[in-house]
Amino acid sequence: MSANFEAKKVVVEDIKERIQNAKSVVFVKFSGLTVAEDTELRREFRKNNVEYKVLKNTLIRRAFNDMGITDFDDDLNGPTSVAFGADETGASKVIIDAVKKYQDKVSVKSAFVDGGRVDENGVKALAAMPSKEQLIAKMLGSLQAPISNFVGVLSAMPRSLVIALNAVAEKKAQ
Repeated sequence: MSANFEAKKVVVEDIKERIQNAKSVVFVKFSGLTVAEDTELRREFRKNNVEYKVLKNTLIRRAFNDMGITDFDDDLNGPTSVAFGADETGASKVIIDAVKKYQDKVSVKSAFVDGGRVDENGVKALAAMPSKEQLIAKMLGSLQAPISNFVGVLSAMPRSLVIALNAVAEKKAQ
C-alpha cells in the first residue's frame, strides 16, 4: 500500500478518536472569511473549549462510516470545517454567534450530538440552551434558597426575643 494511503488511515483514526471524545461535533460551511475574521472565530472557539478544524470531507465521511454512521454523507460536500465541542452546547453557541456576525460567510450544516444527527434548527436550539455549568448553578441556587430562608427565620426569633426583653427592661427602668 502507498504511503499516502497509510497517512490517510492515520488521519481517519485521529478523526474517529476526536469524534468519540467530543460531546458534540458541528459541521460548518464557510466561504469568504478574511484572515482576521477566521482568527477571531478560532479565538472564540478556544475560549469555549472547542477544537475547530478544517478537514477533508472524504476523511470525515470515512471516519463516520467506519463507526457505522452514514447520516452525514449528504452534508459533507463543499467547504466544511468541524467544531469538536467538549460539551453539548459550547460549539453550537459559538457557531450560531458567528452565523449572526458573519451572515453570508458562515452557516451550519448539521451536528452529531448524543450519537445522532442534528439539523440546523437543532443546532440553534442547542445554542439557546444554558450550559451544564449554568444549569448546575441554577439548581444549587434553588436548593440553597429554602435553607437560607430557614436560617433567616431561625435567626429572627432570638432577635425578636431580645428586642422584646430590651423593651420590657426600658419600660421598667422608667
